[in-house]
Amino acid sequence: MTEPQPGASATSGLEASPRPLRAATKRPATKRRRKPDPIKAWVRRLERTRPGLVPFVLDGLAGEYGHPVWERRLDPTSELVLTILTQNTADVNAEHAFESLRAAYPSDAPIEFHRATAGWGGAGLPEGRPPDWRAVENAPLAELIEAIRPGGLAVQKAPRIQAALRRIREERGDHSLEFLGTMSALEARGWLTQIDGIGRKTASVVLLFCFGLPLMPVDRHVERVSRRVGLIGPKATADDAHEVFLGLLEPDQVYEAHVNLITHGRQICHAQRPECFRCPIRTRCRYVDPKAP
Repeated sequence: MTEPQPGASATSGLEASPRPLRAATKRPATKRRRKPDPIKAWVRRLERTRPGLVPFVLDGLAGEYGHPVWERRLDPTSELVLTILTQNTADVNAEHAFESLRAAYPSDAPIEFHRATAGWGGAGLPEGRPPDWRAVENAPLAELIEAIRPGGLAVQKAPRIQAALRRIREERGDHSLEFLGTMSALEARGWLTQIDGIGRKTASVVLLFCFGLPLMPVDRHVERVSRRVGLIGPKATADDAHEVFLGLLEPDQVYEAHVNLITHGRQICHAQRPECFRCPIRTRCRYVDPKAP
């Protein structure tokens, strides 16, 4: 019998038994940090760095222009079409185009009256019945273009109006938008903006002025004044501004804020040569003083 060599293990000639495998331990999945909502972040920043700015602006404008009281202007379909007609033109031109629609496509619907309330740049519409929307939808395009030509950009607006009316009828069976008054503000805005050519501003005008829903339409006047004062950021888009105002204002402040911001933009805070010496909110305006509190 051969003896094992000195220093050799007695088991060196045997196959080593495999070691048991350790169960693989799973590392907990790293949760990705959600990117902060830039709109909410801006609202928080404004509250932190410029406290009291929103009430200061609202109070200053109300002292100059008063407290406008909401009242309905037109039925929502008429308001929608009138708002499309106002795009890139003066309100008074849109009124002429809407009056032309009434004459070209008369209906037997109830008579309406559009008063030139604060914030509206035209003279107001005389009382009259809304157009026959089915006739407008089905009119030959060239004929409709001629009917709304007084409003400007008729070649672009006529097919947009017909497409909107067609979509409403296909979705609802008629051209009425009264059902939007039963929806929440954001649901109603979402329904309208699914229609091609209708953005947040147009939808917000319809919903604010027809139903009093708390949505801020941001037109060029509201955007200019808000950006100069610093209510919205320097890089915010118009769509961003619509969302910012949802965070800045209470629902019962929206109508007054919209009307007074527009009025201020028209009367004092002009795009060219603003009359800052007359401005009731100049002490906190970043256009007047880039370091204003």
